[in-house]
Amino acid sequence: MGKKRKHNESEAAEPAKQDDGFAPERPKRTLLGWKDKPEEKGTDSQVFRNKEKVLVTCSRRINFRYRHLMLNMVSLLPNCKKDNKVESKETKGATLNELVELRNCSSCLFFECRKHQDLYLWMAKCPGGPSVKFLVKAVHTMEELKLTGNHLKGSRPLLTFSNNFDKDPHWKLLKELLMQIFATPKDHRKAKPYHDHVFVFSILDNHIWFRNYQISVPHNEANKVDRGGLEKMTLVEVGPRFCLNPIKIFGGSFGGPTLYENPFYVSPNLERALKKKQKASKFAKKVKAKTRRKMHELSNHLEPDEFTDLWNE
Repeated sequence: MGKKRKHNESEAAEPAKQDDGFAPERPKRTLLGWKDKPEEKGTDSQVFRNKEKVLVTCSRRINFRYRHLMLNMVSLLPNCKKDNKVESKETKGATLNELVELRNCSSCLFFECRKHQDLYLWMAKCPGGPSVKFLVKAVHTMEELKLTGNHLKGSRPLLTFSNNFDKDPHWKLLKELLMQIFATPKDHRKAKPYHDHVFVFSILDNHIWFRNYQISVPHNEANKVDRGGLEKMTLVEVGPRFCLNPIKIFGGSFGGPTLYENPFYVSPNLERALKKKQKASKFAKKVKAKTRRKMHELSNHLEPDEFTDLWNE
């Protein structure tokens, strides 16, 4: 037989229950397990979380090569969202800002093709700006290059920039814009939590050249790389390749006040017109040479030869 509890102990335990007034709450269940401690809301030391999302779209009547380049960029950016084609008109800025807001994004990459041969790339922070318009040259897609490099899809890239980006203010602005758009957030649900490739941005002849390299590390036990041992690591190019020629930097999203204009920019239409003029000048030189020859023959008429009719008889 168990001993009975004394009357004084039972009376002391009852008021403790009555003071609470409710049963203890059941701990919340999360994806990582049971959560015992309640969340502290309104604390001053909140951790910043990068929620950068990029909308990638293109204009209608785009060339197949430029469309493949856009798909390569979609495969390289796990935090991007692809949308339908947008008509390339004067009102495309308002349409793209509305699309970015509907898709809950903060940045936009817009591939605009003109005359089926010229590709322009818009990089914009929506809706407040700034935005940059580039002319894309020297485009080579992954399918075209067929390089040996191969990195995991969805892994986070390392971004490297040349020293030229720290010289002028407009290059600093472009560097910050490229960092925010091409850097994958750490806790994104589609991103892998490690780095195995590098995005390289370098400036040459006032152009930004883009390259993508895989970080190749030997996995043998004998050649296992220690932490910080960069001598055994190699870089293998993956692709794609392209070159960006900045045209203008605007203060707003797809428009607004002009912050910078490239003085060395020459439009593709003007380049083609100059080439046509060079070809036309060659043809004009040939025509002038023929007319000079005819005038020379008329002014220096040859006398008839006495032996021309010798064999006719």
